[in-house]
Amino acid sequence: MPARVIEGIVQHYAWGDPTFIPKLLGLPGRGKPWAELWLGTHPNGPSALDDGTPLVDLTGPLPYLLKILSAAEPLSLQAHPSAEQAIDGFARGLFADDQAKPELLVALTEFEAFCGFRPYGSTIDYLRRIGADEFADFVQDHGEDSLAHLLRREFTSGPTIEALATATDAQAMWAHRLGRTYGFDDPSVAATLLLNHVVLEPGQALHLTAGNLHSYLRGSGIELMNASDNVVRGGLTAKEVDLDLLIEVVDPAPLRDPIMGVDNGCYPLPEAGVQLVHLSPGDSHRSAGHELAIALDGTTLYLSPGTQVYADSNTYVVTPL
Repeated sequence: MPARVIEGIVQHYAWGDPTFIPKLLGLPGRGKPWAELWLGTHPNGPSALDDGTPLVDLTGPLPYLLKILSAAEPLSLQAHPSAEQAIDGFARGLFADDQAKPELLVALTEFEAFCGFRPYGSTIDYLRRIGADEFADFVQDHGEDSLAHLLRREFTSGPTIEALATATDAQAMWAHRLGRTYGFDDPSVAATLLLNHVVLEPGQALHLTAGNLHSYLRGSGIELMNASDNVVRGGLTAKEVDLDLLIEVVDPAPLRDPIMGVDNGCYPLPEAGVQLVHLSPGDSHRSAGHELAIALDGTTLYLSPGTQVYADSNTYVVTPL
């Protein structure tokens, strides 16, 4: 059976970029924010074949969700639960489903993000370097418990963030910008100074495991994740936040190498049993299961098991590990 064209679902969240996704798909943007394009069978955004047949009729519920994400403004400070936390939280009515939400993001443009905690000794050194000595003392006293104490407003962060008005360091500049938007005394703004600040070049990737505290700042990329919509927000948003649940879900252990290694164009997401494979123009691929693909000429495809495809442009395919 040949590959079948599928139609994804566009999510027009306020932080979305108005041009990247519509340009990719060859559609008019009409001035709206185009934040995400969803490909999969998730009930919040189920794909269909170009003849209107629901994709789920051919595949059953897929265990993964493929997205294009394009951010013109920062996303919320957030984390996703582990499998055990998701099961427990769903039973308690805290989560939309009982699934974990590990994910990876592969940059298509320069992509900037906060991702995981910097080693705490490095954070203390960094804070002193930008003149945030009181915050450095606070982190030195609390270590891996710093986030919990900060979110509970046991440190008055406003003066620290306001004082970054003349900062030239990119991470400190972001903190001050976020402070202007959400309030200098918002503890989630100060929390960004605890995290790794990364700038990805196209082709580089982040692997977000359970509990990874993160915020995407700007840029466009391809996301692959478990088929879950469980998000716990802690700030940098007008949406509902749950600080106690975030503290429960977050893994405070340092993430020393936030940018994942890439082996021969393969980006594994082992928690979901799948990987994202990059095909260069001229490459061929035979599907081993129910696979989805997106090409950077805007083509979005479903590949039934055994389907052979030839890439006309750079293409990303979800395959079993």
